[in-house]
Amino acid sequence: MVWHAVESEREGLETLCRQHHVRQLALFGSATRTDFDPDRSDLDFLVEFEDMAPGDYADAYFGLLEGLEGLFGRRVDLLTTPSVTNPYLREGIKATRVELYAA
Repeated sequence: MVWHAVESEREGLETLCRQHHVRQLALFGSATRTDFDPDRSDLDFLVEFEDMAPGDYADAYFGLLEGLEGLFGRRVDLLTTPSVTNPYLREGIKATRVELYAA
């Protein structure tokens, strides 16, 4: 299950990913389960960016974060693939992960 608004904004999501040099984007957490609360839940995304200079990376990360929050009108938690080092978190993401975009 994926929260319906994510599916309905697929085109906008793909545009954001191209603009911000995203290699892969996945949704995980409550928005992929039945316990998602449209009134209170945030959206959890895992992103992998294309290779780029550190300054460009920061612009891409914060631009994507702002774009996702604007597109869906709610708070977004945006994790990068290299930042997920905790094995329990990694397994939790793996269990609920839904791929949304791949370049």
